Amino acid sequence: MDYTIKIGGEAGQGIQTIGDTLARVFSRTGYHVFTHQDYESRIRGGHNFFQIRFSDKPISASMEKIDILVALDKEGISLHEKELSANGYIIYDSSSLKQKYEKPNFLDIPFVELAIKDGGNRIMANTVATGAVLGILGMKLNILLDIIKDTFKKKGEDVIKENTKAATAGYDFSVKACTGCSFSLGKSSQPKMLIAGNEAIGLGAVASGCKFYSGYPMTPSTGIMLYVASKAKEYGIVVEQSEDEIAAINMALGASFAGVRAMTASSGGGFALMVEGLSLAGMTETPIVIALAQRPGPATGFPTRTEQGDLLFTLHTAHGEFPRIIFAPGTAEQAFYLTNKAFDLAEKYQAPAFILTDQYLADSQWTFEGFDIKKLKYTDYRLRGDSFKKLASYKRHALTDTAVSPLAVPGDAKHVVVTDSDEHGEEGHIVEDAETRIKMVQKRLFKKLPLIRQEIEPPFLYGDAKPEIVIAGWGSTYGVMKEAVDALSPPPHPPLIKGGGRGV
Repeated sequence: MDYTIKIGGEAGQGIQTIGDTLARVFSRTGYHVFTHQDYESRIRGGHNFFQIRFSDKPISASMEKIDILVALDKEGISLHEKELSANGYIIYDSSSLKQKYEKPNFLDIPFVELAIKDGGNRIMANTVATGAVLGILGMKLNILLDIIKDTFKKKGEDVIKENTKAATAGYDFSVKACTGCSFSLGKSSQPKMLIAGNEAIGLGAVASGCKFYSGYPMTPSTGIMLYVASKAKEYGIVVEQSEDEIAAINMALGASFAGVRAMTASSGGGFALMVEGLSLAGMTETPIVIALAQRPGPATGFPTRTEQGDLLFTLHTAHGEFPRIIFAPGTAEQAFYLTNKAFDLAEKYQAPAFILTDQYLADSQWTFEGFDIKKLKYTDYRLRGDSFKKLASYKRHALTDTAVSPLAVPGDAKHVVVTDSDEHGEEGHIVEDAETRIKMVQKRLFKKLPLIRQEIEPPFLYGDAKPEIVIAGWGSTYGVMKEAVDALSPPPHPPLIKGGGRGV
């Protein structure tokens, strides 16, 4: 069993609501789910879509052919009808589209009429459509009704009852209308965790002990801030929406200097404003984690489209020479674990660590059995309290064998903790001589870099041990490449997995 559903319409029509709800129904039923979405950079209008693939076998990418198209506007039909599979169906509301389609694979379902009649409000047309899709598939309504209860429990029993009636009306109508539907569902299993890339990065940050997050909203990075903010009260995290990206990175640096794990995130244009702050992190050797959600540039570019165009920018941006630790996850699961590794290595080597993502990875959703928190690493590399007693003296930028200097917390002991954005000596005070400058450059870059390189895991190899063709990629292309290898590999050669590194 392997089916794909696409919801197409204008921004503001509730496309994401239908898509998210269906994805949750399928994941709670125990199916494997992969979703992706395409949306324009406007609040209302413009054609958007949300695509859901669900299967009884593991999946990691979308399919070209769709089995059910929920068309909320005419453009949804004109653009996507050609993608329909041989036995696929298009469901639409002729009264809303003001057009009737006399074709065998078209089902005219009065979303708005049923919403008003059974739910009492046209706003519940999305709930009607969601129920209709489940009716066409032959699935039960119980999980959707549970989701409705969870979603609207704060709005009261009346709202729950109205949405329940709307979902049931859509379900019953489609069951009666789609007499030729022949969808065969695979065996369901235990409910699965459904998570998007941005949520996984945010979850990884929370699980890694992040206590301060500052950022300015910029698609497609904003979801990370929203997720962390949703957990702020529960886990004692300070989340600050700054006036711009310059303030965001400097706030995060200040929080890190003060003794807590800190993070910021942005996209290309916003990260460009962070460049001076990035150099400050390099000079002061202050740990910081930065999520860079790439999007097509230059300038504003395509705010809501995906592109992997910022790798070299991340590697070489900011003035001066200092190490940067970069991770490029390919799935939400990788994003979770690599965010944890970014926090660990940023503190271990007192250097900025990056998590590279993009709109495709940020907004896509996967199902997993769950994340193993035992794999997470948390080491407090800072000097706190009695740990000062082991030091004869405290020098923030002491020249050590590992090039990693003691990192203390201001106010945690009687020692004076200073740092300076100018070139400095071991104590952190400004210097002017070439000899100290050479030593500090060697310390920050040439001594740290070999140690950081040892942290890089080998490349991740999937497929035949002796392939005729090799497909190479990084980041969010992982899932598509993996399924391409599965489709193109001859049956005698079972998949082989080696390595596991996604760091740059």
